[in-house]
Amino acid sequence: MGVYDDYRAKLRTPEQAAAVVKSGDWVDYTTTLGFPALLDAALAKRRDELTDVKIRGNLIFGPVQAAECDPGREHFTYNSWHLSGYERKLCDRGLCSYIPMVFRNLASYYRDYLTVNVAMAAVTPMDKHGYFNFSGAAGVSRAILDRADIVILEVNEHLPRVHGGWGESIHISEVDYVVEGEHGPLPEIPVSAPTAAERKIGEFVFPHIHDGATLQLGIGGTPAVIGSLLAASDVKDLGMHTELCSDAYVDLYEAGKLTNARKTEFPHKGVTGIICGTKRLYDWADDNPAIAICPLEYVNRPEVIARQAGMISVNGCVAADLYGQVCSESAGTRQVSGTGGQLDYLTGAPMAPGGQAFLCMTSTYTDKTGAVRSRIVPTFHGDIVTSPRSQMYWIVTEYGAVNLAGRSTWERAEALISIAHPDFREELIAAAQTQNIWRRSNKR
Repeated sequence: MGVYDDYRAKLRTPEQAAAVVKSGDWVDYTTTLGFPALLDAALAKRRDELTDVKIRGNLIFGPVQAAECDPGREHFTYNSWHLSGYERKLCDRGLCSYIPMVFRNLASYYRDYLTVNVAMAAVTPMDKHGYFNFSGAAGVSRAILDRADIVILEVNEHLPRVHGGWGESIHISEVDYVVEGEHGPLPEIPVSAPTAAERKIGEFVFPHIHDGATLQLGIGGTPAVIGSLLAASDVKDLGMHTELCSDAYVDLYEAGKLTNARKTEFPHKGVTGIICGTKRLYDWADDNPAIAICPLEYVNRPEVIARQAGMISVNGCVAADLYGQVCSESAGTRQVSGTGGQLDYLTGAPMAPGGQAFLCMTSTYTDKTGAVRSRIVPTFHGDIVTSPRSQMYWIVTEYGAVNLAGRSTWERAEALISIAHPDFREELIAAAQTQNIWRRSNKR
């Protein structure tokens, strides 16, 4: 049987394919661009036939109809490994539960501990060899589908085909069912104009990036600032090794700065595990031989990160306490994102020759009542510690950058207070004194 005959034999409507799900099953939706919207909608239509179906996703931009159609969670229980903005709102409504993890371990969780009865993933159209491409979701998809009892692929005609190191594709012979249908435009994360504080933070990180550095940049205003500063600078031959590829890398590529020529691991290739941003990014990633998408258990492995000479990691965080503990995923006990790969890069980047790891945040935020609060606090009260104080390096606000590596408790308190907003420094000093982490000889 040829691959096209096999394809036709496995072709089903979304409703026919979703009919294989049984009460009590575990169903996986993979991540980001891999979200199977047509299959999700078909599954949601079966709500009253099913009970206790558990669904796992990851950075899904929604809508997840199976979650939204069941406010009581009697039929579907949706769970996420890392919250998108949409999934955060689901959590606030009690329609999503967070699953703690670090990205480098996700594949091993599936191999060693988890049950997947049905895996559903959006993929590119099949090529002439019988392969479907996982597009920008290849970082986690293969491990999930390998674990599944039943594999269902949803062909999305808009997905970019992304070249891979390995794990970026699946053959028709490994698939149980295929569905087709029309899709809307791909989900985009627009790049907001950086704030004045984010521009200042970027300016503090920028001097640490030199010719030949390999970059891991997240999404947001600060990475955008760093990308624009580098694009306009004399820095050259930058590389990409990142769990998530965003529009900042397109800026660097178009400016001639991103060549990957000096990378020590995967030279001449920009490596990523997930691609998520705007249509401009998707068009750049499509059929681009300069990009290699690989499983995150490789991309985020600290020893792999450590092999990239001049590795510079830049991530965001939510808050830090005076001991140097960092929260990057919750506001108090409210889950807002996830651990993701922050701890992976915080471990691996400083191990690399000339490597550095930066965690960035604005010094303040405004709460729902309109009150301005400090992101640097005396101690945490319910906030989830994402990165432990024992692995802390650079922390950056718009008031400066401090390196906490090897620093005692009083040195950390002094350094962190120096980059807190001036309006909060006196009360932070008073708290440090009460906590016995402030030297009497410190100048105020």
